[in-house]
Amino acid sequence: MAKSALMAELETLVSEARNPDTVEIDLMSTREVLAAMNREDSKVAQAVEKVLPEITLAVDKIVDAFRHGGRLIYMGAGTSGRLGVLDASECPPTFGVPPEMVVGLIAGGDHALRHPIEGAEDSPEEGRKDLERVKLEARDVVVGIAVSGRTPYVIGGLDYAKSVGSTTVALSCNPDSTIARQAEIAISPVVGPEAVTGSTRLKSGTAQKLVLNMLTTASMIRIGKTYQNLMVDLSVSNKKLEARAIRIIVEVANCTPDEAERLLLAADNNVKLAILMALTGMDRPTAEAALENSEGFLRRAAGIQPRAAG
Repeated sequence: MAKSALMAELETLVSEARNPDTVEIDLMSTREVLAAMNREDSKVAQAVEKVLPEITLAVDKIVDAFRHGGRLIYMGAGTSGRLGVLDASECPPTFGVPPEMVVGLIAGGDHALRHPIEGAEDSPEEGRKDLERVKLEARDVVVGIAVSGRTPYVIGGLDYAKSVGSTTVALSCNPDSTIARQAEIAISPVVGPEAVTGSTRLKSGTAQKLVLNMLTTASMIRIGKTYQNLMVDLSVSNKKLEARAIRIIVEVANCTPDEAERLLLAADNNVKLAILMALTGMDRPTAEAALENSEGFLRRAAGIQPRAAG
């Protein structure tokens, strides 16, 4: 795209507009700068609330993909790509899922997580190639993340995903963007101009992070990765997570920490299995079979009914 055409296109984007409330931010005191940023940040959750119907559609598609062996694949450039990689990387320790279940792709590869890669986002072909490298399938869901909604890397990836038959989701912060028109589901929280013009790692990045949190967390809840609001499928991979696991078992099973630790050991650090054994008195093989038959839902395996309302 010619430079003049690109400049004209940027002029139309809400995320690139000047914010009239922060025009003199360079003259403000430190406290005034922070207060101005805080006022802008307060608008983000309201913008995300307005797109909850679209987020709901995306979560339902992701849940369906997970239940059929599919994956959630994020792709983006710069801040958008980093946020996708971050959200994907937090799923294995939080929910005990394999790392290939939620995948984060960033234009320019892993080096771009810490360093800017000049021109990486400008290649639609690289978007396609990255999805080919992870062997994209029709049962997968691809979420293209781009504040502007016009990043060529993301456009190329979504085009390829559509050709494969994958579900496509666009996450941008501009209404009626290129990727919003391109994808099956468009999530477009419009947070308005940034406190510092064009610095979309601010409100736009916060909105993206909130949406990504919702996509994975809600999907994991819907496939049985929590009991009540507890992370019963967390991976016990360090001392802090071991302590958290013991606290969860104590909370649910109403046992002592020593008993919880013994149960966790007997369950080979499988928190959900330890809880089921504690709640039902099942031995390990019986509890494992019960969880398998209940598709991993602890309530179902233990025969626990929801509390009556009122």
